[in-house]
Amino acid sequence: MPSVRVSGLYRYPVKSLGGGAFSSLEVGARGPELDRHWMVVDADGRFITQRQQPRMCLIQTRIDRDQALWLAASGMPEIRVGGPLAERLEVRVWGDELSASAAGPAADRWLSEFLGLPCRLVSLPDDVARPVDPDYADPPDQVGFADGFPFLLISQASLDDLNSRLESPLPMLRFRPNLVVSGCDPYAEDGWRRLRIGDLEFHVAKPCSRCIIPTIDPTTAQRSAEPLRTLRGYRRRDNKIYFGQNLVHRGSGSLRVGMPVEVLA
Repeated sequence: MPSVRVSGLYRYPVKSLGGGAFSSLEVGARGPELDRHWMVVDADGRFITQRQQPRMCLIQTRIDRDQALWLAASGMPEIRVGGPLAERLEVRVWGDELSASAAGPAADRWLSEFLGLPCRLVSLPDDVARPVDPDYADPPDQVGFADGFPFLLISQASLDDLNSRLESPLPMLRFRPNLVVSGCDPYAEDGWRRLRIGDLEFHVAKPCSRCIIPTIDPTTAQRSAEPLRTLRGYRRRDNKIYFGQNLVHRGSGSLRVGMPVEVLA
């Protein structure tokens, strides 16, 4: 097999808000540190994503040296989100009900104004563990507010193949992976079962079935038929469209762009 290496690392501090690329990331029990550590919920504590509110993609996030979260969007003042409050909220993300920490009224007002609906920002406390689906993981495995798994992997060759079929190529960020690898054939990741990168081991839990979020242009929040229309023609199985692989990791450590990827099985 050709030399496979890490070619991209991404983190999304707030579920469904903007993320960014990094040359290195620290990995903890839940995956990339501070990835999907925060989440927007409605008045009933139910999670909100771009599926319901495409404008969420227009909100940019960054983490400062003190590990504080900042939110920014056109027409809005940038806001620093303070540390978690003592107030706890019961929230729901898919089928999981969890106790979350309120981020504070300033962040709630900011998000409610930009999105045009009452909502709140919460974080996942250190003392709350959200287990990964036991059908795909062991009892100690956990995840933050991501849909279900700590990592999403896509090979650059797979995106290049998709883009060769599209009239207008799309950036990798459109698919919101954490881990991008290069040096393999398109869709080689479909056949991988276990990986090692540095001190971290990963097992492939399941293919990622895609929702409508990749059809949302993160610069305009406008939806289109692509890329799902094209993917439906050659990546559809069991009435779902698959692109990328969900991973569960073992241990903690660092990931850096350029690190070799060892395919164990």
